[in-house]
Amino acid sequence: MTAQEERGPLAGVRILDLTRVLAGPFGTMLLGDAGAEIVKVEPLTGDQTRTWGPPFVGGEAAYYLSVNRNKRSLALNLADPRGQEVLRRLAREADALVENFKLGTMERWGLGYANCLRPLNPRLVYLSISGFGRQGPYAERPGYDVILEAFGGLMSITGEPDGEPMKVGVAIIDVLTGALAAYAVAAALLERERTGKGQEIDLSLLDAQVAALANQAGSYLASGEVPKRYGNSHPSIVPYQVFRARDRRIMVAVGNDRQFRTLCEELGRPELAEDARFSTNPKRVEHREELVPELEAAFRERSAEEWEEDLNPLGVPVAPINSLDRALTHPQVLFRELVRTVSHPTAGEIRIPGPPVRFPGGRKQRVHSPPLLGEHTWEILRSAGYRDEEIRALVDAKVVGE
Repeated sequence: MTAQEERGPLAGVRILDLTRVLAGPFGTMLLGDAGAEIVKVEPLTGDQTRTWGPPFVGGEAAYYLSVNRNKRSLALNLADPRGQEVLRRLAREADALVENFKLGTMERWGLGYANCLRPLNPRLVYLSISGFGRQGPYAERPGYDVILEAFGGLMSITGEPDGEPMKVGVAIIDVLTGALAAYAVAAALLERERTGKGQEIDLSLLDAQVAALANQAGSYLASGEVPKRYGNSHPSIVPYQVFRARDRRIMVAVGNDRQFRTLCEELGRPELAEDARFSTNPKRVEHREELVPELEAAFRERSAEEWEEDLNPLGVPVAPINSLDRALTHPQVLFRELVRTVSHPTAGEIRIPGPPVRFPGGRKQRVHSPPLLGEHTWEILRSAGYRDEEIRALVDAKVVGE
């Protein structure tokens, strides 16, 4: 880290990241963005997402590169008792540990929280991520994002009304679980400042999935009516959907009656806002089948760019439906530094997603390249007190990789 880089609010916090794939690595990456030191503990074969391609950049899968910035890599064979002892030694000085192994694996290795790591380090925050939770009738079930999207109801409300249930275009439950993991670790570290004690946290994809239902869950719990699919429309706000402009589709989000009146005036249809069927949002929801065709006809009169330029200054939110090439090169995205260029050991200069939260301070927030497998093994073990001859012996015995 250079003197010009922002240290971040979690500077000085060390986190052992024993997670693989997406949810856990995304969460620990967010903690790294905030300044924590993230030690990514990988098997000697590496996080499997290193091979999840194409595309590949410098021998690494773009998938892996997207969720592992601001970390250091330690290649460690945790199935070997000597590797388990290395982990215990690191855990003595760590502030938090995040893992997503199959239920019982950490305990079998002598690395469970209650019987092993808490006695070694009572201040340790220990977070486990699983599909369905570490307790309960489904605790043993394997779970991936798409399984939880199906099981937890998200797919049932995603897709066209007369089409098939659809998964979201990104592994959204993994991403949300990762965000919740970062929140939970930070909250537990804050509590530790008051109590002096760490704690064990059980977080599941199911927890994140049900929480993500938000207003849809609230609607069902209040009414007893099972929500259905509305495609690109909204179940309780109208108009709040995709319309076709003269040249391509746009998204229009009218959140209140004032915006609706403004929209109707700009569409050249002010009488729609005065119509008793459409004067309030509940009435527009009730009469959407009559209203939407009227709006569709009016939107075809101008191009998508014209609607965007005409309606947004009036306070009516409109956006083009951008492909990723347009979205990731948009001036606002670039201004927010949501795409960053970093120097990678094998690929040279590469572009990767940037931190979504920017902390104040006037200095540039750090973004370090995702590490090569075992890139920092020697320096991590040296910092833990291992002598070079001890590290070499562990390398030769295939307990650690370099």
